[in-house]
Amino acid sequence: MRWFKFIIIIVLCLFGLYSLSMNFVDESKSFTHQSEINYPIEKVFPQFNNLQNFSSWNDFFTEKKDLSYSFFTPYEGKGSSMKYSDKSSSESGDFFIRYSNPGKTIRYQLFEGKNNNPYLIDVKFRPEGTKTKIFWNIHTPKRSYLERSLNLLAEDFFVSNIDKSIKNLYQLLGNKVNKDQQLASIKYDSIMIENREGALLLGVNVSTRNSKDVLFKNVLMNHGKVVNFVRSDLGKKDDEFGTPVMITNPSNLKDKEISYFYGVPLSKRIPVSDNNFNFQTINSSRVYYIYFQGNYNNRIKNIQELLKKAKRDTLRNGQLMEEFLEEPTENQDVKLKLSLPVYR
Repeated sequence: MRWFKFIIIIVLCLFGLYSLSMNFVDESKSFTHQSEINYPIEKVFPQFNNLQNFSSWNDFFTEKKDLSYSFFTPYEGKGSSMKYSDKSSSESGDFFIRYSNPGKTIRYQLFEGKNNNPYLIDVKFRPEGTKTKIFWNIHTPKRSYLERSLNLLAEDFFVSNIDKSIKNLYQLLGNKVNKDQQLASIKYDSIMIENREGALLLGVNVSTRNSKDVLFKNVLMNHGKVVNFVRSDLGKKDDEFGTPVMITNPSNLKDKEISYFYGVPLSKRIPVSDNNFNFQTINSSRVYYIYFQGNYNNRIKNIQELLKKAKRDTLRNGQLMEEFLEEPTENQDVKLKLSLPVYR
């Protein structure tokens, strides 16, 4: 009994000392950190301004393997937001872009769990030739008297997170630069031949009007639908799925209505609960292909060249495949690889 009383006294003393020490800890804390990355601002800023991009390299999210995400429109810039959760640990939160000045400044808000007081994260960018300096200003939420000790650890946590994140971003941009260099070496408007490996695509079947503006807008909508589903619902990172592919019957390209399948390659078949999405298999085959760059509606001439080539060689053709080598964007030119399987 005496030992029990002694333990209680010790606990009360420790609690008293802790409470007394919290008088010297602010209810919230602000601190700054500076980073530098060896890539220009035009490569760096989009990785911060799009939360789907941001969550793919920021260590706060990437270190937690079981997180699932939901992204909300607009998908980039001011007003975009995301929700994350981990059912196994009950961890969840909401992340917002509250302000965005392209190439210069972004303000984020991070709400953890049910806490109504957010972290405020201001990020400023300063281009220096082929490098970008990044200035972080972080303000922690107001905490209750007994939780203030968390502020003592906040700076070390965020600095470590930022440093790891910048390393992740550097590696990610390195892969993107290699892809850009490969795209820069492409020869456009020349028909070539290759043996194409088979692939498993996950996507959607679509029918729409085949008019100039309507078709491309429909493609953009379904591109966003498929990529967002794969990233947020399936939790796939960009290096876990391939280049988006549109499959259609080339003989229907002049019809008033057109049907197509739009999907992305996955390494294996996985359970999908949403009936709007389905798998489609591309068999390995010999293909004639041609690269196209320009207004999406002008690709028809290149497709006709592929069809003429197959006819001259007395070969039958399969479904036309249009691969978007860069993410399609409204009012901008596209880069496509147009492939036509051919058979005897």
